[in-house]
Amino acid sequence: MKKGFTLLELLIVIGILAILSTTIILVINPAELLKKARDSQRMSDLNNLKTAISHYLISVSSPNIGSINQTYSDVSGVACGAWSAATTTLLKVDGSGWIPIKFTDISIGSPISSLPHDPNPTASTGNHYYVYGVKSATDCTFKLVTNMESQAYSSGGTNNVESNDGGTNTSLYELGTDLTLAITTGTNCFNVGTP
Repeated sequence: MKKGFTLLELLIVIGILAILSTTIILVINPAELLKKARDSQRMSDLNNLKTAISHYLISVSSPNIGSINQTYSDVSGVACGAWSAATTTLLKVDGSGWIPIKFTDISIGSPISSLPHDPNPTASTGNHYYVYGVKSATDCTFKLVTNMESQAYSSGGTNNVESNDGGTNTSLYELGTDLTLAITTGTNCFNVGTP
């Protein structure tokens, strides 16, 4: 007598494995986990930028944080969501990058090695990039803005940071010294109104 599995037993096991794997994929949702990871990177990037700018403001005797009522973006000069390796000059910290602050003027050196850019600038929605705005160069007020990608961190999500950041737009993540600062993006690439 041969020992082994019958065709029916094999089909039942394969069916159970298919149901379990589908359930795991639906519960874990790897696409959403990747979006949450990119959102965590966005929050970290903006927090690091805010810290670096604050360090610059207290370390330099005559700080220059940019032009009054001017908006800067990590996709400057290219279409929204079309960041590419050709624009790596935008990451420089010598004042020629997308944030026009000369972090190299700090006597102990720049607190960041390069300016960050959005971790998923080619998202199909085309609304993922960083924006920096200056209200007044004299009182050194600025605002950093980005758009969250995951359902968890977006407006209405379980870890909603867009509505709870204290900014004026409940659909964007805002950080800085003046969250009431209105930033115009020209073509309004965030698709959620003026930051």
